[in-house]
Amino acid sequence: MFKVTKYSKISKARSGILHTAHGKIKTPFFMPVATQGAVKQVATGEMRRLKAQILLSNTYHLMLRPGEKLIKKAGGLHEFMDWDKPILTDSGGFQVFSLAGTKKRSGENLVKLTADGVRFKSYVDGREYYLTPERSLKIQTDLGVDIAVCLDECVALPAERKYIERSVDLTTAWARKTKKYHDKLKGKKPLLHCVIQGGLDKELRLKSLRDLKDIGWDGYNIGGLSVGESAAEMYAVLDYLVPEMPADKPRYLMGVGYPENIVEAVKRGVDMLDCVIPTREGRHGRIFDWRLPIADLRPTDISKNNFYKTENITNAKFAKDFKPINPESKLSELRNLSRAYLHYLFKIREPLGQRLATLNNLEFYLDLTRKIRYGIKAGLL
Repeated sequence: MFKVTKYSKISKARSGILHTAHGKIKTPFFMPVATQGAVKQVATGEMRRLKAQILLSNTYHLMLRPGEKLIKKAGGLHEFMDWDKPILTDSGGFQVFSLAGTKKRSGENLVKLTADGVRFKSYVDGREYYLTPERSLKIQTDLGVDIAVCLDECVALPAERKYIERSVDLTTAWARKTKKYHDKLKGKKPLLHCVIQGGLDKELRLKSLRDLKDIGWDGYNIGGLSVGESAAEMYAVLDYLVPEMPADKPRYLMGVGYPENIVEAVKRGVDMLDCVIPTREGRHGRIFDWRLPIADLRPTDISKNNFYKTENITNAKFAKDFKPINPESKLSELRNLSRAYLHYLFKIREPLGQRLATLNNLEFYLDLTRKIRYGIKAGLL
């Protein structure tokens, strides 16, 4: 169940509560990405210390390794990864189709699409798999997750309109099969989200949404963005699409984004976001930092989109910077260790450096969404 508790009077932002089998989540929220059942460099205990509300994992990767049967035997994904809060799993469609252009040395395409599903070869061991809409949901149910996502086809842009239109129709057909299977499940079953596709084509986006609304879902995902289009193009899609989405269901913008993208998406009515940026940037020594102490940062500062900076900790200027990595952190290691030390760790290629930078960035993103929720509640965002 999802309930909106506050609507902004100065934007389309809103805050609310999403109820799941493993607890309530305050919206808007950011989901740290635990693609293969682990947030890169970070233990679930640390995610609890950072007060993450939910994690995101990926069906495609988990079905290939270690396999849903093993995870189910372990007591489900929550037990397997020691996480007692909600988990959302993406269907794996994006990952499957990202291999569509990948060729084996023999020249054979790794992905074969049919009306009933997708046949592909594992990047792990070369074995062939056939993933149908029903099987994707069955795997997610066996994993024991709180929110499952329908299998969809994510089209790589640019693409011909005719192909995007066919893809929208296929995604809708798969969604119907998924919903039918979900309706037949007995006992505990996850909340089910669909995925709106259509590229940058307004007519196809709205068609995708209309067709999916006729079926009915626990939540609506906006897929196929943040795949190379400009921020302005992405915002244009949100401007016409989000107002047409059901107001009583959570709206999830998949795979987005940089901090300013998150703020702009929320101002347009988005409730849920995820992205690998904080962990990926951390592994490469790039850390997010507030321009003002977070205690002094007002929601109106965030709305101006110049509220943060990205620093490359490997830069020589940090060699003698003895200020804490983050003096306001919830984690003692980020409060007590200096930027000079973090710089040194990257210089000697010590993995601890990547872990500390990743923790810093995840905390930044989680603090950002907390600040956003406060701003909506206070009528300032």
